[in-house]
Amino acid sequence: MLITGGGSGIGRLMALEGARRGAEVIVWDLDEAAGARVAGEIDARGGRASSAAVDVSRHDEVAASARAAGDVDVVISNAGVVTGAPLLEASEEGIERTFRVNALAPYWIARAFLPGMLARNRGTVVTVASAAGLVGVARQTDYAGSKWAAVGFTESLRAELRAQGSQVRTLVVCPYYIDTGMFAGVRTRVPALLPILRPERVAERVIDGIERGREQIVMPPLVRVLPVVRALPVRAFDAVVDAFGVNRSMDEFTGRPADAPHGSGSDTPR
Repeated sequence: MLITGGGSGIGRLMALEGARRGAEVIVWDLDEAAGARVAGEIDARGGRASSAAVDVSRHDEVAASARAAGDVDVVISNAGVVTGAPLLEASEEGIERTFRVNALAPYWIARAFLPGMLARNRGTVVTVASAAGLVGVARQTDYAGSKWAAVGFTESLRAELRAQGSQVRTLVVCPYYIDTGMFAGVRTRVPALLPILRPERVAERVIDGIERGREQIVMPPLVRVLPVVRALPVRAFDAVVDAFGVNRSMDEFTGRPADAPHGSGSDTPR
């Protein structure tokens, strides 16, 4: 099992949970020390792990690191970043970085490891996207756009694999905000229906989903009604989304922006 952005956040938790269930784990993170710490945690608990410093936004670096990693049956594209700013206040560099990490990196990861999976006719390509990949959110023009791309990428890849008759699977994960540093300061108006998710629970659900052959995980359950609500006229749809406070959820956002120096997606869609 290989996890990008595995040095902290749910990446770290998925690595620990996968190792607890017997997986040999490879941790990729831009922050070399953070990845090594997680690998050390796993080793200290009797598991097997290694780590590497990888900038997943660079396809050449991903390809070279994938060759060094060897055969991998589960790859989890977990790395992610966000600017958290209105469109006109976000920097060009921040917007581009968001798309390089959130939208393009899953392509480079899949292209690097999919040939081996196809040859073995087994494996799972996991993309940790976001509920923002299902509905646009104010102050997330870059983030939501990149996550819509990630969701579409995974759905299209699933279709390709199905058409080929391959046993290789895909899994897309679309959680609401998760209680990690990346989206610090976000608020929910209706916590009973749209709670800020516990990272431990999300990590557990993802590993469960891989083991059970799930193709999609959406959290919390209310997010699953979005396709139904989209049948409404646009203004009515917007009114429903606004009633749940979704477009005010970023008003007090203080989390780590894409422009700040940090591991490439040590946290993901929260």
